[in-house]
Parts: sequence; structure tokens; C-alpha cells
Amino acid sequence: MTTDISPTATEPIRPVAYPLDTTRLDSAVASLGSGIRQWASLSLSERARLLERTHESIALNVARWTRTATDIKGLHPDSQLTGEEWLSGPYAALTGFSTVATSIRALARDCSPLDGVDPRETAGGRLTWKVLPTDLREAILFHGFSADVWTRPGFDAETVRAEAGLGAKHLGTESGVSLVLGAGNITSIGPLDVLTELVAHNRASILKINPTLAPLLSVYREALGPLIEANLLRVVQGGAEVGEYLCDHPDISHVHITGSADTHDRIVWGAGGNRSAPDAEPKLTKPITSELGGVSPVIVVPGRWSKADLKYQAENVATMRLHNAGHNCIAAQVVVVDARWPQREEFLDALAAVLDRIPYRAAWYPGSQRRIEKAAADHDHVESFSNGHRQLVTIAGEAEVETTEYFDTVLGVKTIRTDVGAADTLEHRAAFLRDAVDYANDRLTGTLGANVIIAPDDRKNLGEQFDSEIERLRYGSIAINAWTGLAFLASTATWGAFPGHTLEDVQSGIGVVHNGLLIPHTERTVVSGPFRPFPRSIVGGEFALFPKPPWFVTARSAARTGRALTAFSAAPSWAKLPGIFLSAFQA
Repeated sequence: MTTDISPTATEPIRPVAYPLDTTRLDSAVASLGSGIRQWASLSLSERARLLERTHESIALNVARWTRTATDIKGLHPDSQLTGEEWLSGPYAALTGFSTVATSIRALARDCSPLDGVDPRETAGGRLTWKVLPTDLREAILFHGFSADVWTRPGFDAETVRAEAGLGAKHLGTESGVSLVLGAGNITSIGPLDVLTELVAHNRASILKINPTLAPLLSVYREALGPLIEANLLRVVQGGAEVGEYLCDHPDISHVHITGSADTHDRIVWGAGGNRSAPDAEPKLTKPITSELGGVSPVIVVPGRWSKADLKYQAENVATMRLHNAGHNCIAAQVVVVDARWPQREEFLDALAAVLDRIPYRAAWYPGSQRRIEKAAADHDHVESFSNGHRQLVTIAGEAEVETTEYFDTVLGVKTIRTDVGAADTLEHRAAFLRDAVDYANDRLTGTLGANVIIAPDDRKNLGEQFDSEIERLRYGSIAINAWTGLAFLASTATWGAFPGHTLEDVQSGIGVVHNGLLIPHTERTVVSGPFRPFPRSIVGGEFALFPKPPWFVTARSAARTGRALTAFSAAPSWAKLPGIFLSAFQA
């Protein structure tokens, strides 16, 4: 087992430039070509065992992985915010590899990963497949939370179930070598993208680490050692010139990027390329998939909320923005509220209070100060918190916060006036929700994730009207009384933009990753959580065991809970559950 050797961090580690070594890169790509041909010859059982060995290797490196990540981000080792690094780093990687290995084991038994999952059909002809919880232990660990993967209209249950398995259904075939351009913010993204490339598409990967996460190079190489030994993965580092060389490499058959739409367009169209010209031709001549972020809304459906409800949901929204110091592609950026909601000002005051009282953490992602200054300059109505490091923007008319992903602690508030019905009626709530969905679909840039907050009685009373509005939301992940970050965390959920984007208008990207049950023809994932925490969740029949989810930035035991959940995912055991709940109940 590896030991933690990182120094105590006091400032975020800054990116380091590395020289371009084309000889080593050529050698890496060549070895991967050999490895993927060997992968094609493996049986399903052999593939599952390789992924299980990788899971075991990750488990041996979780402490070093998390400590390196906290050093990169300038967190003190004793900070409760290290819980974010446990959950979004090794925990997510462990559950991802474990779930996919289990799916391949099912295929080896001539079963479908979806056996035992009965779909429900929506009014629009989509099938929804419950993927969280999948067993009793998950039902206990995530009590009150659920996730459903929706497949696209036109595909029946028999087809989806029969085709579940994706690339693993096609033994003997391989699709070459993929360049995975890793993200610079969440440490499990690169490894999980590599997993998707290998299992869903039968491609080996050369993972280029974003320079921001360069100190993780040796961690990745050790944790993912079984894949490297099998010549299915190489991990390299470097700046833009390394990425450009590999993008143009004749033996790279595919590119996958997690990043910004601007970076995607520079790769595809070249610097200064005019993608809108009638005769425009992409500079990149090979397929590319992508996850690119966007401007995520939080639609707050008006209702009659207690003071405790207002405070809890304010913390929920603040978490969506402040998690990871705001450097998340799925961070909430525009809160949509009703002008006639009697509690609108009270809710916004509660949100402002949370933004003000949560201790400041240093922005660690490069360019943060420039983005904060740009947001202040872009808008006329800006309220600042934490000595100017957090901004609440009142949207008046068209605003940059609706179309620019700031990737920082900038949160906009859009007030929509809906004149249908009396202010405090079900008719008015339905009309507001309809208008808010139109606004999110038509005005905000990107389609990665949308959040909806609604009291349980209102959701129940709206019934099919509520369901139809959720179905109208064109987003790849939707969270109801939760955060779409849970869709990233859940290994069985899909992750990616709403389908239909093109190279000319890429928005939040093209393609899907994660998807541990290897479901075909996916459209979105919808996650749900309790409107109130335990024990208040009992009101309205929403009994849920978590007093406060461990991903909340206000959770006082987040580090212990994240560590305990990671230990459980490394070696699941009923005996570990009491310790997890003891920690969670101290949040």
C-alpha cells in the first residue's frame, strides 16, 4: 500500500510547463495500438477481471490520491472541504470501475446489465430506467435519493435491454487509440473517461493530464497500473503543444475532451477558424466527443416554505455554486425565481446570508481573479461577498451571466413575472414552471445540467404537469431537490450534454460518459432528493436518512463521511455502514 508523502499545502500548487517529447509520445501511441488488439481477443470474464484488478489498485492509492488533490487545491489536510476530494476523486473512480466490471460479469453470464430493472414510460414516449439505488446497500447509503436514466423516444424496452453492454457486446473488435484530454478540476474525470473509451467503445487511451493536475501523474500511473501494464493506457502531461501533436497524430483514431467550448472549437476549427462560414471545413479530421459545461439553471418553484426550508435550500443552491471553489462545469450559475412569490425576497436574503457566512476558500484554478473581475465589469447590478470573491448578479434584460460560463463563484438571479392565476395558487406555480423551462431552454447557453427545487406537496399536486415540464427541459442531467453533481457521482448514471449538438454548435458537448450499466440510446439522467433533510423529511412523506448530504459545503463532517464512503466503495461491507451513518449524522 502506498503512503501519503505530500507536504502540507498552504497555497494551491501552480501548473508547471513540460517540454514536448515526440519520441516518447510516438512510442506510447504505438504500444497502445498493440494493447487494444490484445483487448479485442479477451473474453468478457478476462475483461472484468482486469477492471477488478484496476479497482483494487485504485483502492491502494486513495490516501495519496486525495492528499495530492488537496495540495493542488490549497486545502488544509484537516479541512472538511477535503470531503469533496474524497468523493469526486477516488470514490467516484472506485464505484465507476466496480459498476462496469459488474456489468461485464453480467454479460459474461449471458445476462443484460438491465435485468431486474423495469422501465417506466413517460408521456413523450421515453423509457426511464431506475439506476439508483440498484441494491439494498445503495438504498440505505443514498436513502431518499434516486436516479433514472432516460432513453430516447422510439426505442422499446426489449431493444434497450438487448443492446445494453455497448462495445462489450462486440468481442473481437477494436476501434484504435483515443486521445483523452483530461479536465483540470475534478480528479476522477480522466480515469472515468478512459474507462468509457475502453469498455463502451473498445479504444485504448492516451490520457493527457491538464497541467493544473500535473502532480497527480505518478498517482494515476500507480492507481491505474493494471491498465498501463496491459498497454491499454498511457498517462502523459504537457501543455497545448502536446495536445496539438497528439490530435494530429496519424495513429490516434478519436479525441475526447473535457473542457470549454472555446478549447473544443480551437481543436476542431483551429485558432481563429470561422466555423459559420458556408465552406468551413474542420481542421480536425477525426471524430471527437466532448463534455464542455455551460450555464446551469436552478428553477425555484414558488410555494409555502418554512424558515428552515428557506435556509436549507439556500445552502443547497450555495453548494451548487461554491463546491470546488466554483470550478465545476456543472456548477449552478442562474437562479430563476418568481416575481410574485411572496417569499422571494426572504429566499434571496437567505441565499445572500449563506454566501456571506460560508468561510472563504482560495480560488485555485488559473484565471480565477480575471474571471471575477470580468463578471463585475459585465454587469451593472452586482452584490459582492467574501471581500469581493463571490458575486450575486441581478439579471436585468440580457446579461453575460446567461451566456458565459464563468467557472467561478458568480451566481446570477433571474426574476420571471408570470401573471397567470393568483400568486399563491397551483395554477400560478404551473405557469411559472412552464415559463422558467422556456427561459432555461431558450436563453441559457449549454445543456449539461438543470436543477429544479419544489416542495413535495406542490410536486404531488402538479402531478403530470410537473412531469411534462421536466420532460421538456433539454438537459443531459436534471436534479429535482438535489444537485446535478449527484448524476456525476452516481456510477450508473449517464453524464454528458443533451443529445443533438454539432461541431458547428457544440454547446455542452457531444457524447456520453460514465453509464456504468452500459445503456444504449440514452438521452438524460434525472436525479431526485428530499426537499427537507432528516428528521423534517418525514413531513410530506419524504423520509430520508441524511440530515445533510455530505457534498454540502456546510456539512461539518464531510471529510470523515467522504473517507468512510471511499473505504466502503473500496471493499463494501455491511459492517462499515454504521460508521458511515455515524459520521453523516454529525454533518
